[in-house]
Amino acid sequence: MKTMAAVVLSCGMLIQGCASSTSTGVTGVERKQLLLVSEQQVNQASAESYAQMLTQARSKGVLNTNPAQVARVRAIANRLITQVRVFRPEAAAWDWQVNMIKSDDLNAFCAPGGKIMVFSGIVDRLKLSDDEIAAIIGHEIAHALRDHGRENVSRGMAQQTGISILAAATGLSAGQAQLADLVGQIGLSLPNSRTQESEADVVGLELMARAGYDPNAAVSLWRKMQSAGGRGEPPQFLSTHPVSSTRIATIQSLLPRVMPLYQQSRYR
Repeated sequence: MKTMAAVVLSCGMLIQGCASSTSTGVTGVERKQLLLVSEQQVNQASAESYAQMLTQARSKGVLNTNPAQVARVRAIANRLITQVRVFRPEAAAWDWQVNMIKSDDLNAFCAPGGKIMVFSGIVDRLKLSDDEIAAIIGHEIAHALRDHGRENVSRGMAQQTGISILAAATGLSAGQAQLADLVGQIGLSLPNSRTQESEADVVGLELMARAGYDPNAAVSLWRKMQSAGGRGEPPQFLSTHPVSSTRIATIQSLLPRVMPLYQQSRYR
């Protein structure tokens, strides 16, 4: 049976390769990632899954039900989006979308290609300030910038189907169908790894600082999430990777690097 290394070598030019999908910024995330499928394919499949979610939410009457709250969240997200070019210049041209679903769930995500969804519960139940909302959205945007969904889909493809699907994913219709399914099952639904979560914390912290949101709010946000998780079922957002004192300590250790960016931001 071929090892993963053998699969990678045998696929040759079909593989997009090992690379870091973002520039390092001041916080220094530069891990190399195995990306077996193109950004265009994952973003297209992600957009289709996101559109289906919007359709379903609209049909249930739970999409963007609070205009004032939606406007608030979009304004915060848009300020963060102005800073994505620091890490990934082409991301500024993504078809960014920001929507809200009325739900008690403590959840939010940014799907590949810039498709943001915030669940009203995370704002309402945790009584988030604008800075804390920026911390959660910045964290989610960081997942998209770092190609975590694409990375997870690539791993899923390699683990499930091997070389034949890797070849199909470069253009054959069967491969496209498989890819769309994997994006839905892996790219949007399944949790990220601890490494990916840590990267999103780091990149998201710098994003919010550059956008003029106080990075200290990331600490208060995760403390609120930690407290919410301590009252029974952990929040869906933290179902696999709960907040810990280590996570908060890591964020605090990065504050000296990002506070000058916050203090110099034109948005303050």
